[in-house]
Amino acid sequence: MLIINVKENESIDKALKRFKKKFEKTGVLKELRSRTSFEKPSITRRQEVLGAAYRQKMYANDNY
Repeated sequence: MLIINVKENESIDKALKRFKKKFEKTGVLKELRSRTSFEKPSITRRQEVLGAAYRQKMYANDNY
């Protein structure tokens, strides 16, 4: 369970933003979406490899 303590003189918008950030870090929504349909492990692994290659390419271009 997430608990967000609203500080004195803090706007609701800032507290909500902190809540959303904490909630996103837990990964609950991401896991819920992944469980809605079955994906073969080979496809999951392929997506990871493609994402890693993309990130590596982007970081390599950034060093120039």
